[in-house]
Amino acid sequence: MPRIAEVRAPAEPSSPEQRARHQRILRAAARLGAEKGLERVQMHEVAKTAGVAIATLYRYFPSKVHLFTAVMAEQIERFMNNLPAPKPGTSPEDAVADVLVEASRQLFRKPALATAMLRSANAANAATVTDAGRIDAAFRTIILRTLGLDEPTARDLTLTRLLVQCWFGVLQSSLNGRVAIPDAENDIRLACRLLLATRSNAASPAPAG
Repeated sequence: MPRIAEVRAPAEPSSPEQRARHQRILRAAARLGAEKGLERVQMHEVAKTAGVAIATLYRYFPSKVHLFTAVMAEQIERFMNNLPAPKPGTSPEDAVADVLVEASRQLFRKPALATAMLRSANAANAATVTDAGRIDAAFRTIILRTLGLDEPTARDLTLTRLLVQCWFGVLQSSLNGRVAIPDAENDIRLACRLLLATRSNAASPAPAG
């Protein structure tokens, strides 16, 4: 499991120049993570590739856990902002499954980076790695929006959380070579149908004739 460095609050970019450096760091980390995987990426290498001082890198990202959790948060938010509308006639459960399967396929295109992001996000403590909360919030928004739940109940939020945890587990099993990609996609679709069947806006079953 990746190690979290000394606990301290990372700096947040505020000026345009700082935001540009921040984005260069995330792009450099994503590129190196895709090439090398989490363990072989060195922080000094990320700083050099991004064209920033090593002190600047550590100011924003005290550890690789912070760094690759932030990379995942950025990618998930970008994915969320470019989601197409569900296909006509698709049930809400299947629409959520389509979204999660598409997210999975995008991650599978760069398995070393996907593993780095998932390992980091799973190791991240929300109290010290704020981008973990961004990931949770993005997935919650994606699922609730796709389901058409503007005012979710406590149960809806629990079902959403369980679905995301299930999705993370299926992804990790597939990236580890324990579950084939077609089987992983089928598992995701089944999980959506089972977990979301009892949401607050689910259609009531037709009465027996």
